[in-house]
Amino acid sequence: MKEVTYRDALREALVEEMQRDESVFILGEDVGRYWEGAFKVTKGLAEIFGEERVRDTPISESAIIGAAVGAAITGMRPIAEIMFGDLTTLAMDQIVNQAAKIHYMFGGQASVPLVIRTPFGGGVNIAAHHSQSLEAWFMHAPGLLVVAPSTPYDAKGLLKTAIRDDNPVFFCEHKLLYPIKGAIPEETYTVPLGSARVVREGADITIIATMLMVHEAVNAADALEKEGVSAEVLDPRTLIPLDTDAIVTSVKKTGRAVVVCEGCKTAGVGAEIVAVIAEEAIDYLDAPLTRVATPDTPIPFSPPLEKEVLPNRDTIIKAVRTIT
Repeated sequence: MKEVTYRDALREALVEEMQRDESVFILGEDVGRYWEGAFKVTKGLAEIFGEERVRDTPISESAIIGAAVGAAITGMRPIAEIMFGDLTTLAMDQIVNQAAKIHYMFGGQASVPLVIRTPFGGGVNIAAHHSQSLEAWFMHAPGLLVVAPSTPYDAKGLLKTAIRDDNPVFFCEHKLLYPIKGAIPEETYTVPLGSARVVREGADITIIATMLMVHEAVNAADALEKEGVSAEVLDPRTLIPLDTDAIVTSVKKTGRAVVVCEGCKTAGVGAEIVAVIAEEAIDYLDAPLTRVATPDTPIPFSPPLEKEVLPNRDTIIKAVRTIT
């Protein structure tokens, strides 16, 4: 095993898959030689693979995804980087009406092996247009797979799996995760889609969390342990497909659940997970289901206000205390 950052784990996945398959290429704003990606995930790749396979594009998200969809249906495996997840709003037709539906609309005669990589989340004081967590939008588009890794290990393994998949994959990354470190194998590996991970074993309550909130949930669980509360932390890792079996199994074991996601509370990822628990494990619950999420408000630019609205360790602990 070796220690790498989340950023470097993603880069390793890109390098390995581009070496393995010449049909894989990257396109996006400033991904090439000059800037090497806004968050430096594509640093050095243009030097290795050349500008034909690491393509800088115009500042047009609709053009990036449109070109990527066209390339995918003609036999390539594009990886489209959208600089900030909020800007996928400028390419929603290409993502939701084209990439997600082409395989169905053409009766299976065409596939769209496309990966859309983009960072979500707040915590870096860049205001309402660059700090949202919109993962739930893409869960609502049949035909898209949605991936949300929280660790370097999962970032690399899931990205490799996504690149090899014949379906369009929306790959969510959190800005604050790029510098975190974790262990990954020296040898190549993949992580399957639709398989959740028990991050921390517990007996009294299940905390289901995604992306950055996984780390906040672990911190909360460690603090709760000192109060005599044994919290299990579960990371779904992929949102579509969602490992409902793992969620239900954990909740049946503990009898309580708190679901933590950074997106807005109304119609968010947490709402879907809570609905799954209510439908499949309600008879095992010993307390009401609880969600922790961002209030239904734009993310403020002000650092104190942003800190106030985003979920964290303390808000998770408070939610757990209400039902234990």
